[in-house]
Amino acid sequence: MIGTFSVGMTEYVVTGLLTQFANDLDVDVSTTGLLLSVYAISVAVFGPILRMVTLKFSPKPLLVGLMALFVISNIIAATAPSFEVLLLSRLLSAAMHAPFFGLCMAIAVNISAPHKRTGAIAAVQGGLTIAIMLGVPFGSFLGGMLDWRLVFWFMVILGIITLTALVIVTPNQETTDVPKLKKELKIFRNKNVLMVIFIIVFGFSGVFTAYTFMEPMIREFTGFGVTGITATLFCFGVGSVIGNFASGKIQEARLTEYLMLALASLAVVLLIFAFTVQFAALALIASFLFGAGTFGTSPILNSKIILAATEAPLLSGTIAASVFNLANFIGATLGTVLLKNGFSYVMITVIAAGIIGLGFILAIVTHLVEDKEVFRVVRSDS
Repeated sequence: MIGTFSVGMTEYVVTGLLTQFANDLDVDVSTTGLLLSVYAISVAVFGPILRMVTLKFSPKPLLVGLMALFVISNIIAATAPSFEVLLLSRLLSAAMHAPFFGLCMAIAVNISAPHKRTGAIAAVQGGLTIAIMLGVPFGSFLGGMLDWRLVFWFMVILGIITLTALVIVTPNQETTDVPKLKKELKIFRNKNVLMVIFIIVFGFSGVFTAYTFMEPMIREFTGFGVTGITATLFCFGVGSVIGNFASGKIQEARLTEYLMLALASLAVVLLIFAFTVQFAALALIASFLFGAGTFGTSPILNSKIILAATEAPLLSGTIAASVFNLANFIGATLGTVLLKNGFSYVMITVIAAGIIGLGFILAIVTHLVEDKEVFRVVRSDS
């Protein structure tokens, strides 16, 4: 959880620092959105490749190596003389993201009782949501009051702590069977997995169409300064943690039903957010609901991929993390394109709600066509 907190903070903290990056590195705010979108596409593309190459490596030394890469990338970010170098540091950090999350979730599932596997996945994901609750607002405050470079130095310290802890306490698990990449790649023929991938790519991507420019949107409409922005991001984070751990209690056989409810609620919340952001108090409440909906949905989607992909126990977690970041890239890029073409923040948020609505429709289709016996068998085995 400490490790996923560190990696999660690195991914999302830039959303609270876009204005600082733009001012210090002499680029447009719309251009700084690349720091999220490029990170996300790097996770989506290079994450699975790196995991396939290292499939036969033992989990513990691989985790240690990935965290070392994390520390190096953040040192580069903290000392970046230009926007291009900062962007390069994001590519390096992103390369380790999906394999790291995938390994963490796989280890958590392996050491948990069968009926607690959904909760174990949510616990690992909990590090990410706590980063959203505490890391992103703290990073925004630190960068706003002092210097954004200190935020990356802080993450270097977190990385060193995590690296040390991984060496000391991570169980050294060895697989009994030799991993076979050909067998693992059959995950892309699993209709249950493919349907969830479609939901994430074509529906959940709407979240990041709105979230990427959440900080400048709130700043423009509410007139909040550093403290107000920090409070708003904190509300989003509190909602994220509550939504994440609440979803971890869902029975595996009912994941799709709750997924439909979560996506429908999230679309409505974004519509509310779009038309209430100009009111300071309502913006705080809407941010809380936005966080709860976003991270109440993502553990359900993660669980459906990992639990359904019985043919790919080593690759499924990495694929899940990569697909989410592909959705992040699509959402952040769409938001950037819309902003550059004159769309207002409110219009972008409404479009984001529509995309999530498409995800809701795809979830209904999934409920009709998926092989429900997979999840019933899992539950009966517990």
